[in-house]
This record gives sequence, C-alpha cells and structure tokens, in this order.
Amino acid sequence: MTELEESPPVPPADEGADTRIGWIAAGVLFLVAGAGGLIGLNLLLHRIATGSGSRWGPVWIGPTLGPYAWAVVVLGLLFTALGAVLLALGLRSPKGRFVLPGYPY
Repeated sequence: MTELEESPPVPPADEGADTRIGWIAAGVLFLVAGAGGLIGLNLLLHRIATGSGSRWGPVWIGPTLGPYAWAVVVLGLLFTALGAVLLALGLRSPKGRFVLPGYPY
C-alpha cells in the first residue's frame, strides 16, 4: 500500500490578502472605460466634427449622433453601471479572504 502525501497541489494562499482590491480596481476600470472612453470620447469626437464631418483613419464621424453613436453611448452606460456595482461590492464587502457563502472552509 502506498501512502499519498497530504499536501495541496499549489502552495497555500497568503491569509493576510485583501480581495477587495480586485473588486475596487475592476470597478474603477469599468467606470473610466465606460464614462470616459465610450461616452466621453464618443460625444467629444462628434462635438468637434465639422459640419461636413471628419475622417479619423477609416472612420467617418459626423456632427450628429447616428444609431451607431447612440449604441456606443448605451454600451458606455452599461459599462458605467457595471463599474458602479463592482465598486460598491468592493467597498461594502468585509476585509479578508474571499469565501463563498455556505461553503465550509
């Protein structure tokens, strides 16, 4: 009979880690990408476009918001909402290791 060593396949995690940092970082990233990148940049490019439109590489941007621009604004709002939820979860979760509720650790 062979005895198997009772050791985990990976080294144990640091018990002093705070997993809220990941939630907060993801929330800030989604807020910046949604509000600044998708909404702000989109509206800024349409605002500075001339009356006949501007060409930015292969993309033509007109002075009015078309259906694609509105879709990008809605996508930016969804990213911003997701960022706000992740940020709220990160700020309200207890400090310490991440544990699933109901799972015996």
